[in-house]
Amino acid sequence: MSQRRLARVAQAIKQVVSQAILTEMRDPRAKNITVIAVEVPEDLRTAKVYVSVMGDPKIEKLSLKGLDAARGWLQQRIAEELDLRWTPVLTFVIDPGVKKSLEISRTLREQLPPDDDEGEGDGEEELSEAEDAASQDSAGEPGDGESEESGENEKSS
Repeated sequence: MSQRRLARVAQAIKQVVSQAILTEMRDPRAKNITVIAVEVPEDLRTAKVYVSVMGDPKIEKLSLKGLDAARGWLQQRIAEELDLRWTPVLTFVIDPGVKKSLEISRTLREQLPPDDDEGEGDGEEELSEAEDAASQDSAGEPGDGESEESGENEKSS
């Protein structure tokens, strides 16, 4: 079977499963789930669904149990939406890629602030100089403030 067809079927399964989880699934265990990818072999009898769950490992396990409990219903949704000879048996796998990327970016943020502080320090000095100049300009014109007050007094009279 062509790789293009396998990719289209995998994308269609991903779309059906994602939509069903997002809009139709009522299991409270299945929250904060994102379908990352779907892999299908050439015979299309199985499908491995990679999901990402936001939360700690306990929530991940609970969400995975919710997905496993809804597996038959999700397979039924695939059978209704897609015209395939066999409805693939779904297996759900936690994709560690999203959490790893978040961990890496957090580590980078922890490591990079000394370099960023030097660059931002110059910008902060420029901002504080601009703020000082603006405050001196407004403080140097006391007549404007008095005219506003007198204007308010004239309106209230």
